[in-house]
Amino acid sequence: MAHPPTLKQLRYLCAVAEQKHFGNAAKLCNISQSTLSAAITELEENLGVSLIERSNKRVLLTPTGEQITDLSHTILSEVDDLMAVCKASQEPFSGSMRLGVIPTIAPFLLPKLLNRLRKQHPKFRLFIKEDLSKNLVDSLHKGELDVLCLALPYPVEGAESCHLFYDEFLLAYQNNKQMDALESVGTKDLRGQELLLLEDGHCLREHALEACKLRTSDISIPYQATSLNTIVQMVANDIGMTLLPKMSIDAKILSGTKIKTKPFIEKRVRRAIGLTWRKKNPRREEFQQLATFIQDFYL
Repeated sequence: MAHPPTLKQLRYLCAVAEQKHFGNAAKLCNISQSTLSAAITELEENLGVSLIERSNKRVLLTPTGEQITDLSHTILSEVDDLMAVCKASQEPFSGSMRLGVIPTIAPFLLPKLLNRLRKQHPKFRLFIKEDLSKNLVDSLHKGELDVLCLALPYPVEGAESCHLFYDEFLLAYQNNKQMDALESVGTKDLRGQELLLLEDGHCLREHALEACKLRTSDISIPYQATSLNTIVQMVANDIGMTLLPKMSIDAKILSGTKIKTKPFIEKRVRRAIGLTWRKKNPRREEFQQLATFIQDFYL
């Protein structure tokens, strides 16, 4: 006869499914590998099914294990929402919140924002995870994060979004006589130019191209980078031009360089920044209050 699993056992199973490795899963759960292994074995015995195929080289889920893991994510997410109901009944900004932020926003917005948030709401604990949009969305669905700060639009199933502000793109270059000769720059002037972009996976890449109505076939991409700081150094060494979000320039990302910037004559060469959370999350009002706090700070 099967016995109901504990929430702890389900969390351990999800960790093993994510890591495909008992040692890494144990580190993720902050327990010993033997404790994790014993908990998974007990879970299998209680349910009367085999969940994991074990070998010296790899860990695989059985078909039943995959089904149980999917259900476990749903259960754990619902439990998180239950806890969120309790938190929502408390005074806003008096508990904790887990915020996911993409790398092209986090270093330029968060430092000063968190300082002000801490001063005005000393009881509030905001835990930050910085990652690519896709990974953050996965964590949101798993209940590992409460709310995300993303460049929108970005597809997030079963979620609600709140617009924060627009972030203008500026052309950044160092030595380019053609651009220097132009009184104003239009997006058409980028066609045929060498444009440095972030690698695939960074939504800033697609948003910048979309804002300028460009396709990758319209430009030459000599190199791709994993961070804006790397791109800035490439531009500073005359490898090409790039498009930088204004928030990064305001945060002095060009400090110590001779890079020039020019705005575009067209309107709407920009990206939208917003907050996103699961529709079922009862902390909606607190998320909107966070949005208002960010807007009051940034605008």
